[in-house]
Amino acid sequence: MGSESITFGSSAILIKDIVQPSDVGDFPYIGLEHIEESELRLSSYGNAKDVQSAKFRFNKGDILFGKLRPYFRKVIKAPFDGICSTDIWVVRAKNGIDQGYLYYWMASDSFIEYATRGSEGTRMPRAKWEHVSRYTQTRLSLPEQRAIAHILGSLDDKIELNRQMNRTLEAMAQAVFKSWFVDFDPVHAKAEGRDTGLPAEIADLFPDSFMDSELGEIPKGWRIQAISDLADIVGGSTPRTTELNYWQDGVHSWATPKDLSTLSVPLLLETERRITDAGLAQISSGLLPVGTVLLSSRAPIGYLAIAEIPVAINQGFIAMKPKKDISNLFVLFWTAFAHDDILSRANGSTFLEISKTNFRPISLVAPPSMIIRAFDQRVREMYNRIVDNERESRTLVALRDTLLPKLISGELRVLGVGNYLKEVV
Repeated sequence: MGSESITFGSSAILIKDIVQPSDVGDFPYIGLEHIEESELRLSSYGNAKDVQSAKFRFNKGDILFGKLRPYFRKVIKAPFDGICSTDIWVVRAKNGIDQGYLYYWMASDSFIEYATRGSEGTRMPRAKWEHVSRYTQTRLSLPEQRAIAHILGSLDDKIELNRQMNRTLEAMAQAVFKSWFVDFDPVHAKAEGRDTGLPAEIADLFPDSFMDSELGEIPKGWRIQAISDLADIVGGSTPRTTELNYWQDGVHSWATPKDLSTLSVPLLLETERRITDAGLAQISSGLLPVGTVLLSSRAPIGYLAIAEIPVAINQGFIAMKPKKDISNLFVLFWTAFAHDDILSRANGSTFLEISKTNFRPISLVAPPSMIIRAFDQRVREMYNRIVDNERESRTLVALRDTLLPKLISGELRVLGVGNYLKEVV
């Protein structure tokens, strides 16, 4: 006797609780722009008071599925009560189907592909509920559904834990930079006869007074320098896309600002596209070394990352290769804190762009190299932990997305997961 099948329509109900934002008060609002593409993650959210027109109400635990351009795989499990765009389906399980299992069913590539095939509209295709309701797959027992949701959910929990840890570590490193190089806390403390809170060997590196400069009062003995004194500033370009031998079977990572747009932490581990040796030869800056600081220079200005891979870049970047004794973490955080200054030097009629010519002379307060070195030593371990966590998260995402279709379809049974993991890990 063959396995019993079920349809999506018999397993899920579409919730259409229509509300006006003005009627719900200070409610969280989720639009498609708040859901990350393919990541099964909510990147941010808005507020009901800032939106207009009818929305759908959802409850914590509901499945939110972006029906506009479903191939973007914008699927999340609602982490709170709120309202959402009407281009998002609010879905709940029914007829003995586990909600967690249904969530991963809707996140599977086969469901996304099925929804995409039945979409209506050329410019803005939208998935049709009537179409996805006919999607069929093997019925699994409720205990097995729950076990699948637990396995995949545990991977997602670890991924999210890593992300939260990385946000904390990044904030800690930023706080050290701000204290030392923006607020000059150790110098103020010594000037006022207070304890700096730093180990003696680090505190001794800081002066105990200030001096006047073109940028205002700065620590005595520090200098005003241009960013180009601390780092070599280069740009990139795009090899002709019609020239196949520049792109086909490419081996070198080639970055565009889009590669930085979805990063949860400022480090680049991979790029969407690769170029060949012939393509690389078309880019004057060549292959930039690991440790290069990348800043998107247009549309928009401000995406930041340290390249953890050798990478070539397109014309949408300013790349900073720190000079001897200059920490790339110092350059990274300086760039983040100097965002407004950088933006003020941008120009352009179609979109703002900061040119290398306008970027190179931007002034900064440069401490002695010993203090930069001490800063690097203090925050490098935090950064290395961020890199390790991000690499682990990417491995876990790949594992989740490999297991997901096999478990949901019944191809891999729960009892076989352990053996499968031994084969792939």
